[in-house]
Amino acid sequence: MKYRGSIVIIAILAFVFGRGFFGQPPYEERESLILHGVLQFIEQVHYNPKPLDDEFSKDVFDTYLERIDGGKRYFTQEDIDQMSKYRLELDDQSKVRTFEFFDLSLELLDKRMKEAKSYYDELIDKDYDFTLDEFTELDETKKPWAANSEELKGYWKEFLKYEIMTTVARDLDAQEKSDTIEQKTVAVLEEEAKDDIKEKFGDWFKRLEALRRSDRFETYVGTITNYFDPHTGYFNPKEKEDFDINMGGKLEGIGARLRQQDDYIQVVEIIAGGPAWKGKELEVDDKFLSVTQEGGEPVDVVGMRTDDAIPMIRGKKGTVVILSILKPDGSIVNIKIERDEVIIDESFARSAIIDIPDMIENVGYIKLPKFYSSFEKEDGNSCAKDVAKELEKLKANNVNGIILDLRNNTGGSLNDVVDMSGLFIEKGPIVQVKSKNSKAYVHSDTDPMVQYDGPLIVMVNTNSASASEILAAAMQDYGRAIIIGGNSTFGKGSVQRFYDLDRAIKGNDELKPLGNIKMSVQKFFRVNGGSTQLKGVIPDVILPDNYSYIDAGEKEYDNVLPWDEIEAKTYNQDVVKITNMSGIVSNSKKRTANNDNFLLADGRAKLIKSNRDITKYSLNINTFRANRKQQEADAEKFNSLFKKDIEKIKLSNLPEDIDYINADESRVGRNEEWFKGLKKDFYLEETLFVMKDMIESEPSFANIADKIKSKG
Repeated sequence: MKYRGSIVIIAILAFVFGRGFFGQPPYEERESLILHGVLQFIEQVHYNPKPLDDEFSKDVFDTYLERIDGGKRYFTQEDIDQMSKYRLELDDQSKVRTFEFFDLSLELLDKRMKEAKSYYDELIDKDYDFTLDEFTELDETKKPWAANSEELKGYWKEFLKYEIMTTVARDLDAQEKSDTIEQKTVAVLEEEAKDDIKEKFGDWFKRLEALRRSDRFETYVGTITNYFDPHTGYFNPKEKEDFDINMGGKLEGIGARLRQQDDYIQVVEIIAGGPAWKGKELEVDDKFLSVTQEGGEPVDVVGMRTDDAIPMIRGKKGTVVILSILKPDGSIVNIKIERDEVIIDESFARSAIIDIPDMIENVGYIKLPKFYSSFEKEDGNSCAKDVAKELEKLKANNVNGIILDLRNNTGGSLNDVVDMSGLFIEKGPIVQVKSKNSKAYVHSDTDPMVQYDGPLIVMVNTNSASASEILAAAMQDYGRAIIIGGNSTFGKGSVQRFYDLDRAIKGNDELKPLGNIKMSVQKFFRVNGGSTQLKGVIPDVILPDNYSYIDAGEKEYDNVLPWDEIEAKTYNQDVVKITNMSGIVSNSKKRTANNDNFLLADGRAKLIKSNRDITKYSLNINTFRANRKQQEADAEKFNSLFKKDIEKIKLSNLPEDIDYINADESRVGRNEEWFKGLKKDFYLEETLFVMKDMIESEPSFANIADKIKSKG
């Protein structure tokens, strides 16, 4: 997340560091430089830096081993014992920027991965007896490390037996349910299962072999950064570029989504409106053979990793790339594409009008997937500006209320959420932001204009985080809107800032770019003084969902920043006064208590809680199938959730958007899919009922209620 004044701060840091604040890096190697910059930034600007001591060392040691071998398929206890001599020394190694433990872990991992491959090759073709009463533990944290290589081989045997058995069980169940599927014996199905697993694990081992030291190093550095909090992390240059594209919703390139498929880079989607879409030559499932910059030599990309090839395919607007493409029919063609700006429009705010005839009509709906912003471009995208435009369009259509949907919105730009919150009040504080060892800074809406003064509901869920929580909290504290959702939002009450390691470390140009560190530098607090950290925002109207009976969100992370509170600010608004919240909440509870969908949602939440603790599974295929059939029977009653259209609900696009949507078939298709989902969204239906109650019971909206009655 971005905060005002960040450009000044980074400029000051770069100046100080360049003058020798860091001192000369102890080693010239790139890894040492990266770790050096990361730790110095954390020490200087992290919200809650912790000392590099034995607690740090133990946490990094244990977490790193879990990340590189969480399945306990490579290391033995002998390896762990060998590495354990460093368990209390990682703080000392980090201070002098050395990597004795990391180097040893790679040496042992490389050795053990080759051994694991040999176990796999030997065991995959073995015959397995699925009638024995054996069990496997799928929660690896409950299993000890294999004592030695022989026991590790036994782990692999157990693991492969489970993989084969579950595949055979799935095929037996399919045969049992269908008269058209060829009936095969367990022995035949076992051989077919082995063939499937060979293909899957062949790809898996290939990906493992393709991992470079730099990939493992990023895991190690990420483990170090996560000791300070789960949202502080290292980004290599490619990851930072992808983050910027994701947040800005724009990139310059050819306009295609790509993936690794065996040795090829394959097209999985052509982005509507982009250069490839306009050219009509590049298609889904095309595979790249080589990439040529106009005037340059072709570069063979077969066998190349996607993250190495993509920078060659992307490029500045106006430049030309020539792609040698293998078509699905086996033909090879050369496609010349001039790169251009590509807009990923499904990432942006969009709106619709929703009606339930004779119940509640002409309600505006805005979906905001994230708080996007092109941080570094003056003419870049701004979700606050886009939502303001959607509000104007909805007002022009005389909507009776507006629903702002922030479900699954994980946050983004702090500046934009402050500006967006200001659209609904006259002016005043929106959020307090506090750095370490300093007083809180208040981010306020200073614009007295109220862009929308009508009924407002904000939809959230457990995955609504960060900026989403700021807006929901501000609207709740001001009493400006009703917040509706599950037990609470995510609980991420921290502010992150990117720091460019290149700007912090003087010289060493031959080793750059070094990447960035995204670091938690501030916490934000509500205007009432409370933090959303860990606790999140508790909605006014609470609806059953998958997380009703389990902890989720920030609570599930390790090393989280604590909840606390600071002094409240004076705040008020005279736009809307919600005086009947208790009645609105009571009405919703009565409706959901008798609503089949919400009863099912509550039942599924209870089932999720009970199933979460089941980690031990039988390797007897008959027992396994019987247990799975019971689980499927338990879950089957919930299969209808989100499958049926809500009765009477109607959706329509705004007249102002019709031409844009109809400009190409892909937009039409995406719009249709969006509407299909909304028509099945019973949470949206209940939100409409809450909107109806709010309009009818609140004096602030008496004029709207009268208008609706007179129309009826």
